[in-house]
Amino acid sequence: MTDKTMTPEDVVRRLRSGMTVGIGGWGSRRKPMALVRALLRSPVTDLTVISYGGPDVGLLAAAGRIRTLIAPFATLDSIPLEPHFRAARQAGAFELMEIDEAMFMWGLHAAANRLPFLPVRAGIGSDVMRVNPGLRTVTSPYEDGETFVAMPALRMDAALVHLNRADRLGNGQYLGPDPYFDDLFCEAADSAYLSCERIVDGFKGAPAQSLLVKRYAVTGVVESPHGAHFTSCAPDYGRDEPFQKLYASTPWAEFAERFLSGPDEKSYQCAVQSWHEERT
Repeated sequence: MTDKTMTPEDVVRRLRSGMTVGIGGWGSRRKPMALVRALLRSPVTDLTVISYGGPDVGLLAAAGRIRTLIAPFATLDSIPLEPHFRAARQAGAFELMEIDEAMFMWGLHAAANRLPFLPVRAGIGSDVMRVNPGLRTVTSPYEDGETFVAMPALRMDAALVHLNRADRLGNGQYLGPDPYFDDLFCEAADSAYLSCERIVDGFKGAPAQSLLVKRYAVTGVVESPHGAHFTSCAPDYGRDEPFQKLYASTPWAEFAERFLSGPDEKSYQCAVQSWHEERT
């Protein structure tokens, strides 16, 4: 058994420009934001990012780190469209492969099972095929003869996810209402890095279904309290709505200078705390 604990900086040192990186979570929920912020402090760029997009996509897009984005959406949930993503996309800063949510999930399943593609009905009869001319269809070899989208596998060089608890071996537990496909992200990647609210010694008495991520699929574990901020990490904490509104309404350069220019995650958390104290 191997102790896989790392720091955010250890994780980022294993990433390289030009990689395909998957980011778990969903919209503005349980995103591995501490790992994303560590990535922003590094020189890594020219990334293909695969994500059910939220502020992870917004931050990386605003910082000019994305070459290609593969996503079904980019939202802050309570703010429907991620504004920094929108600004970068409207400026033509990166390429976008926008697909249906079910197609995205099937792409994760294909990659996790090391298949080149999986057939899916989603996308047939929609503009998904028009705006993604590289997609192909496949015909069932059985007597039904139905035509499906051949959704290509969403293989990744690395995946970043955030869960509520983990042990030092790489097993991860979620305590909230939804797994957000984080297990598929880990299994679809050549290496996977799991940040968590707290590292625990074991999961005695835990419901089996809460043990989402298995150690065989995890390369490194990072203990990062409030590491999903400003997204939610239920039941440990909810979304920081006042701060999210600040993020969405502040020019990127101003936001980055105040909250992202420090040397580590602690400096970010201290800047956020100071901002909240100013408000009160």
